[in-house]
Amino acid sequence: MLAGLLHASHLMPLEALPDKTGELARAAGFTDVLIYVADLGRQELHLLTGPNGAPPNTDRNIRIEGTVPGRAYQFGRLTSSSLKEAADIDWWLPVVDGTERLGVLRVRSVYDDARAREDADCLAALVAMLIDSKRTSSDTLARLTRTEPMNIGAEMAWNLMPPSTYADGRVVISASLEPAYRISGDVYEYALDGPLVHLTIFDAMGHDNAAGLCGALALGACRNSRRQGADLVANGEAVEAALIEQYDQRRYVTGILATLDTRDGVLSWVNRGHHPPVIIRGNRWSSHLECPPAHPMGSDLGLPSTVCREQLQPGDRIVLYTDGITEARGSDTTEFGLERFTDFLIRHHADGLPVPETLRRLVHAVLGYHDGDLQDDATVLICEWLGPALDNTEPAAALTGLPFSDPPPSTGSTTGDGSSQL
Repeated sequence: MLAGLLHASHLMPLEALPDKTGELARAAGFTDVLIYVADLGRQELHLLTGPNGAPPNTDRNIRIEGTVPGRAYQFGRLTSSSLKEAADIDWWLPVVDGTERLGVLRVRSVYDDARAREDADCLAALVAMLIDSKRTSSDTLARLTRTEPMNIGAEMAWNLMPPSTYADGRVVISASLEPAYRISGDVYEYALDGPLVHLTIFDAMGHDNAAGLCGALALGACRNSRRQGADLVANGEAVEAALIEQYDQRRYVTGILATLDTRDGVLSWVNRGHHPPVIIRGNRWSSHLECPPAHPMGSDLGLPSTVCREQLQPGDRIVLYTDGITEARGSDTTEFGLERFTDFLIRHHADGLPVPETLRRLVHAVLGYHDGDLQDDATVLICEWLGPALDNTEPAAALTGLPFSDPPPSTGSTTGDGSSQL
């Protein structure tokens, strides 16, 4: 099954993936396979179909909240439900590339044992890799993951930024940006360079296409400078130079440029007219990191850039954010606020939720607080330092909700919708 799918993938468009997967999966006793991908706002799961369309009596769109497939996506757990009309069993498995949650796989199996579940896990992992390998060249997938029209700024930003989640034994990184379809200048980036983790968040002035262009230019200039070996101060200066050359001080970008050394937990950062980072420690308290800010990049005000440093402890979370998170206002004009923001992160981490799921719920809470219509981009980037050991991956797996399935219980516990959580 796996070898056949891998071999076929070299000359296979994304549209052929559902039919080819279903055909080859029969070798492992899987009589039916469906592939669902999450929309950009992470509210729904959308069926990926082949040339013949959706099979009869199949849900094309499934809500993430309150559904069996949604729980597989949210928590990284295999979930199952027995079929009344047949002896087969339906499994829902998360489709995860690295630690990036792409969707879910529904597998109908004639077997219900550990070997079959292992085969299903491997199939879901391979499908995730194949989807990821083709999504930069697939308009089919781009349309499938959208629930509304996208503005030009969002079109640029989503194609520039890295995947929303990354993890290894040293760090867990997760990011979210709303409104997903109407981005107007926010961008984030993280990058690994040996033991160093670079973290960046930018907020360009304005809410028009020029703001999106500024954000894209800032990210490109920073990336280009950093990859030539420049330090944090020089990176900020490179962004400023590019903005001044293009806009002659008519446009500016605020931001945080930071580097975490995973060998010793030292965080270094430069503040360019932005909200300072927040550190959450031990799920008990948070602290703003103080650092004299330089001027926003592009304004050429002549304020010096200062590199500040903080010694982290294993388990500390660095939180970078833009003002759209904290300044979202409810119907009574009260801001969402920094205290509510950090309290939300602390409470949901204490609940044991994966970090990507915590952020998914956070942005939906911010959207709900603003009656679903944000007036500014709301971006958050979280990086948790686990320690220096690259191979200490169990904590990272737990924090990101990597797929796993428990052994079958003697009697499955049934949920309200008739499903069984293994």
